[in-house]
Amino acid sequence: MAGAAATIALGLSGCRSAGPIPDSGRLRRIAEARWAHRLYIEGTVAGGLSGIDYDAKQGEYLLICDDRSDLAPARFYRARWSHPQAAQPEPAGVVLLQQPSGGPWPDRRHAAAGLPVADPESLRLRPGTGTLLWTSEGDIARGFGPALYESDRNGRFLREFALPAMFTPDRARRSGSRDNLTLEGLALTPDGRFAWLAMESALIQDGPAPTIHAPGGPCRFTQVDLETGRPTRQIAYVPDAIPLRPLVPGSYADNGVSEVLMLDAHRMLVLERAYATGTGNSLRLYEIDTRAAGDVLAVGRLAPGNHQPVAKTLVADFAALGLSRLDNTEGMCWGPPLANGNRTLMVVSDDNFNPLQVTQFAAFEYIDRP
Repeated sequence: MAGAAATIALGLSGCRSAGPIPDSGRLRRIAEARWAHRLYIEGTVAGGLSGIDYDAKQGEYLLICDDRSDLAPARFYRARWSHPQAAQPEPAGVVLLQQPSGGPWPDRRHAAAGLPVADPESLRLRPGTGTLLWTSEGDIARGFGPALYESDRNGRFLREFALPAMFTPDRARRSGSRDNLTLEGLALTPDGRFAWLAMESALIQDGPAPTIHAPGGPCRFTQVDLETGRPTRQIAYVPDAIPLRPLVPGSYADNGVSEVLMLDAHRMLVLERAYATGTGNSLRLYEIDTRAAGDVLAVGRLAPGNHQPVAKTLVADFAALGLSRLDNTEGMCWGPPLANGNRTLMVVSDDNFNPLQVTQFAAFEYIDRP
């Protein structure tokens, strides 16, 4: 990687203390690090990291960037981090994602007819095939709904999956996905047979956005059979009301699902990420059992009384885990197992290419309680 030594200005966040490491009973912080703002990796600007997964065979992390090809073509990064021995993740390369016809995805200024501008959000490695699944939030302004794609490790496009028609926005914006509030989460079952796709917010027809006083409408989590390429089940999940008040009443605030991760064949971790202007971020991790909800795949509009949302249990409030700060965390994956047999939970934040935010990596010991 040309010029890597000059451009990798990485450092610890300085959050370690001499006292006990805070934990939630389920999560214990192991390490924390950052990448410098606008870090250059092989001629591209790193940032906007919205998804992370671990490749055990290669011993590296894969990090998808949600840049809509504005700063560089749609891409994911490779990095290695032997936490806590190494102070920070070391970039190992960048892979450009290819559009169906070949070549890089276009940016918004050069959008092509019949092709959405990709807005990558989450990625998962399929261990059985060595290929990558990744979600795009779609190109709502141009009428394209969210998407699930599969590419090889070199970025070559392999296929697009058929998603429920309910996700596609109508011209009048009375139904379908809300702009920039679609497929934030992607999880794989341990057997590699199914993917779960998690919407960040409710579809327009399913209810309002959340407020500081009340939860919004339910998010749809959709199970896709990767062999047939078809949706097989869908459940409803209700994120919390916005847990933070903006500094100036009436200014921007939101809360939604930013990532999901399977614990086993049926249990799932759900990360809720909130933001309030002038106040900051909130991160809460929940556990659900996907069997404990009704199937809503055939329900065109979710309303009280016509479905059973899944119950959720709080695993951890990240404010109690001793991080140096809470930022826009959107990526979550399992890392290599610890010596005691427990799992390593990895998270990464999306800095939105904003100098006031950070690209933050954190590793936790996860203590499961089935």
